[in-house]
Amino acid sequence: MPLCRTAIASLSLWVLLLIGVTTFPMAPQARADEVQVAVAANFTAPMRKIAAEFEKDTGHKTVLMFGTVGKFFAQMKAGAPFEVLVSSDRETPDALLREGLAVEAPRFTYAIGKLVLWSASPGVVDPKGEVLRSNAFRHFALANPRLAVYGAAGQAVMKKLGVWEAIEPRIVTAENITQAYQFIASGNAELGFVAYSQVVGLDGKIASGSAWMVPTDLHPPLPQDVILLTPGKDSAAAKAIIAYLRSEKARAIILSYGYDLPN
Repeated sequence: MPLCRTAIASLSLWVLLLIGVTTFPMAPQARADEVQVAVAANFTAPMRKIAAEFEKDTGHKTVLMFGTVGKFFAQMKAGAPFEVLVSSDRETPDALLREGLAVEAPRFTYAIGKLVLWSASPGVVDPKGEVLRSNAFRHFALANPRLAVYGAAGQAVMKKLGVWEAIEPRIVTAENITQAYQFIASGNAELGFVAYSQVVGLDGKIASGSAWMVPTDLHPPLPQDVILLTPGKDSAAAKAIIAYLRSEKARAIILSYGYDLPN
């Protein structure tokens, strides 16, 4: 029995639709950009929060690596594909520019760090840091001064106070400020220098243990710069995460971890 006109029309429409699907496939969904970010160890906790907000607000993705800027510098010279450095100092960005591994802009100081003498145990560190002049401890945690800016600041404090030679034999050298904190928190060292951001609570006070906030005139300032690296010079996501560090949301997070903001 011959097909009726309605059936033929329906069949023809089905064939055309099939041809259309075969000939013109759907375009793949666009993927958000991803940015590789090297982050100084002292800024670990705030950067994780900032990155989470950044991803929600922009749709970009972040891959964060945490460590000492000294090691990051060596890795970048060896060709590591980082696109942004959230540094713990200004000197490393300066050196990256001299090596042609970064670009002049965007770059700015996103935070100013604070140094703390800290013990996980209450009553060990007095409010004036006089414990440094005592023999009341066997092990002292310090991030490697050659690689970590907070370690170098701690060394400067001890030299200025005239206690470096007495304490040096008791120092447990940490790879970075995160490991220095872990040495103290675990009890492997009774006390040591850490970043204020690692021990500050939600109320702006030391969350646990005992501490001395080191006066800033005892060590070099701790300005921390962010800089765009050469592999990220054409990356929209890399430029966006740098710009995001200036946002009110990011600045509020930075302040909540005890950092000062630049003027």
